[in-house]
Formats: sequence, structure tokens, C-alpha cells
Amino acid sequence: MTKAEIQQVKLRFGIIGNTEGLLRAIDIAIQVAPTDLSVLITGESGVGKESFPQIIHQYSRRKHGQYIAVNCGAIPEGTIDSELFGHEKGAFTGAIGERKGYFGEADGGTIFLDEVGELPMSTQARLLRVLETGEFIKVGSSKVQKTDVRIVAATNVRLLKAISEGRFREDLFYRLNTVPIQIPPLRERGGDVVLLFRKFASDFAEKYRMPAIQLTEDAKQLLISYSWPGNVRQLKNITEQISIIETNRDINAPILQIYLPDQDTQRLPALAGAHRDGKGFESEREILYSILFDMRKEVAELKKMVHNLMENEHSEGTPTQVAPMERQSAVPAIIHSVQAVKATNEDDDIQDTEEYVEESLSLDEVEREMIKKALEKHHGKRKNAAKDLNISERTLYRKIKEYGLD
Repeated sequence: MTKAEIQQVKLRFGIIGNTEGLLRAIDIAIQVAPTDLSVLITGESGVGKESFPQIIHQYSRRKHGQYIAVNCGAIPEGTIDSELFGHEKGAFTGAIGERKGYFGEADGGTIFLDEVGELPMSTQARLLRVLETGEFIKVGSSKVQKTDVRIVAATNVRLLKAISEGRFREDLFYRLNTVPIQIPPLRERGGDVVLLFRKFASDFAEKYRMPAIQLTEDAKQLLISYSWPGNVRQLKNITEQISIIETNRDINAPILQIYLPDQDTQRLPALAGAHRDGKGFESEREILYSILFDMRKEVAELKKMVHNLMENEHSEGTPTQVAPMERQSAVPAIIHSVQAVKATNEDDDIQDTEEYVEESLSLDEVEREMIKKALEKHHGKRKNAAKDLNISERTLYRKIKEYGLD
């Protein structure tokens, strides 16, 4: 395709950037669109993989048919077959009526299977049959049905590794990977980062009715050199934060640095000790976990401080400052709040505070509880639990052993 044709596609689908890897991906999508070959789109989370199945569909002979996007990782394992292939009435508890399923609905159109690497092995076998013969069977039925569907899949999982670990079928991989499209991560896209920032800043300026923020030259260099573990999604979120919070609309490097998570941080926030894997933050969700755990620890310390103040007041009749010097400025306000509460019911509040402090968990206990609940939620399936916690399976295995959760 010519540069002008690619530019037209970028404008139509809201794709910003001029990196060779990105333009190559667009070119392949356009070239393969008129065929019925299956396509596998790979790339890290947050790079914008969802735009490419739409390009393929709109430039294909199926553009007037249904386009259905399915997030395979968001559908529970027990219902994924029903969602994709449909079910008969009474096929299982709660099946009060017949369901057509996505492959039935999208006949003559395109199905985009996002996070295809999360499909259970049994569902992978069903999907392979659709790819090979165009046939499927509803849950609870013995009748073979035909469908004419173009399948485009995407994943941020390394499927070859998943195959070696027995989590993904090799034959299905080669059927899906007829035409591979690799989307480059944001850290490899150079000046595209600045273009994307400018677009997001303009969008948020319009949304919040304020002047658009602009980057100084040193801020642009910082933006380009940053690793962007959350890719385009992270950049968009940070641009929105700065647009709302900063009153100065000219953003220099020191201001921008405040909003960029430390690149040297090697500790996974959700699980203490994960830094031994040598991994940094992989998503905004991990960054949020880090903040929440730090806040919980500080709140627990504050509860203990309040508890000590209340105990001293109760025993001596006068408040005693037990906080460190750097926190003494906050003590009078805390004492005032405590005294106001005690005036209502001193004994009950002391008892409640004692219970609250006793119930506050250490970080290790919080970790253990989070892992335990994730495993229970996914019925012991470690792969799904690790995804829910947003950590690697290797880290999860180690923490399970460490906390005796085998």
C-alpha cells in the first residue's frame, strides 16, 4: 500500500504514529483483509490490538456482516462454551431457554477473540473444529451446525511458551497463526509517544473544557525515554491525570516525572518478594496495588497511634504524644478527634479501637489472603488466579509454596 492509503486507514480508525513497525502492521492487515485467512495479533497489553480486527473486517467482503468482539479472559470457564457456541434449553442448570452463541450470530461475519490464550483446553478443541471444518455443536446438543465465520484472534500471552507448558494446543496455534501481525510496544515507537500525548491532551482539553497541556523539550525527551510498561493505555491515563491536576499548562520534565512510576522499582506491588523475579510494573493495575498496600500500612500505623493515645488518656486523664517527631504536627488534631468521639461513649470506642487494631493485617497476611481468595475464585486454577492478581505464574507458584497454600 502507498503511504497515502495507510494514512487514510489511520485517520479512519484513529491510529496515531509513524513507526515502521506500526505501519507494517497496518499494511499486513489491509493486505490480508480480502481473504478469509485467520489472523493472530500479538503484542503487549495496552498497545491497541483491538483496532486491527476492525480494519480487517471493514476491508473484507464480510464488512456488511456481523462483527463480534469477545474477551475470552473475561468469561468464566464454566460458561465460555455456551457463550461461543450456544446451548439447548435445559442443557445445564439455569439454561431456561435456547442460546444461539456468538458463532451462530456471526455467521457471514467476523469474530474477534481477544485474549485467546486464556481459553480452556476443551474450548480450544471446539474452536479448532470450527477453524478446520466450519462446524460446531451447541452445549447439550448432538446436532452439528455449520457457520461461515472469519476468525481474528489476539493475545499478549507468549503462546509458544504456553504450548510447551501444556496450556495451549499446538495445532490450534498454527491454525490461528496463518497470518501473524505483531504490534510494537510503545517504548519502541520513539516520537510516536509525543504524537499520542498531544492527541490525548487535545481530547481531554475538549472533554474538560480547559486549555490543552503542552510539553517542553525536556519533557518530550523524558516521555520518549520512559519504558511505558502499560503502553498506550498508561500514556492516556497519565495524560488525563496531568490535564486535570496541573494548573500550569506547560509541562516540564520535573512535573512529568511526578506522574511516571519509578522505572527502577523492581518490586511487584501485589506481592511482596516478587522483585526477585527481576520484573518491574507491568500495568497500571499493579501500580494501583502498590499505592493501596502502602496506604493500608500507613493507616494501620495511624490506628495504633490513635489507640495508644486513647489508652494513655484513659489511664492518665491527659493526652500523651506518642508519635515520632515528624508526625507531631498531626497529633493535636488526632487527639481532638479522639476526645470528641470519647465524649459520646469512651469505653465502647476504646474497645472498638482495640478490636480494629487487632484485626488490621500485616502485608504478608494481606498477601496470603488475596492469593487464597483468587485461588478459591478460580477453583484452584493457578493460571487464572495469576492473571487476576496480575502477576506471573512463576511468582504465584513461589508465593503459594511460601504461604503453605498447596
